[in-house]
Amino acid sequence: MTNSPHRAELLFGTNLVAMVTPMRPDGTLDESGITRLVDHLLSTGCDGIVVGGTTGESPTLTDAELTQLISAVNAQAKNRARVIAGVGTYNTADSIQRARDAEAAGADALLLVCPYYSRPTQAGIVAHCIAVADATELPVMLYDVPARTGVAMEAATLIELSDHPRIRAVKDAKGDLFEAMTVMARTPLAYYCGIDELNLPYLACGAAGVVSVVGNFLAHRNAELIQAVKSGDLSYANTVQRSLLDIVDAVMRTSQGAVMAKAALTELGTITHASVRLPLIESPPAHLQRLAEAMDTLSMTV
Repeated sequence: MTNSPHRAELLFGTNLVAMVTPMRPDGTLDESGITRLVDHLLSTGCDGIVVGGTTGESPTLTDAELTQLISAVNAQAKNRARVIAGVGTYNTADSIQRARDAEAAGADALLLVCPYYSRPTQAGIVAHCIAVADATELPVMLYDVPARTGVAMEAATLIELSDHPRIRAVKDAKGDLFEAMTVMARTPLAYYCGIDELNLPYLACGAAGVVSVVGNFLAHRNAELIQAVKSGDLSYANTVQRSLLDIVDAVMRTSQGAVMAKAALTELGTITHASVRLPLIESPPAHLQRLAEAMDTLSMTV
């Protein structure tokens, strides 16, 4: 079986952003900030917005807040980008309800993380994913991120799950390129890189697109990278990727991606507050200085 990247573009987009969740200092959702951020993402070339994912602080969002967030993003995007809702939890029944609520709120697709903390067997992962995929008519992107969940989706598991008619893609934050290429070669699953540090190699190996944290404020550069690979200009793609090394390092390898992306968006004036919810805390001065230096030295043209 072969990949269907063009079909994946229709379902999920290619230049996806793992959107942060704008919040006020008191921790409530900042709807005006959500609106401004969606407009910013659309204006910078994002064609897929992932809401309620890890970068959106999903563990601390209530079911009602997730529905509110999806509705707000969907209303502002107005079909200009696909809206992918993160609905996965370690509780299958809760994940099913979140999936149904997301569908009712207007989501175009679901992001389903491997159940975390309980560390189920591979058979348990399969049963969980199928139960959630069966709950709605929406296409599903699996999210394989063993550093956070404690257990990986093995290649055989992904191959088995690819038989489900609504499981169509994988957000891969595992970083095993050989496994990714193997699954892409043996299934119709479209792959999306979920590791900003590895966007170029994943795209070069056949990934359909990216789900980027740095894309919150640099989606236009990711668009350049994707287009360069698509057109076969790997030299230019490498130039783009190299230009992003310092900013990716500052965002992804200091406090935490969600924390640093909010700090960058606040610095740019896109959102008003860099507030996060415990157990996350805002970036310390040293990390903010590192971010500022990376932003200052980043060339906005290549």
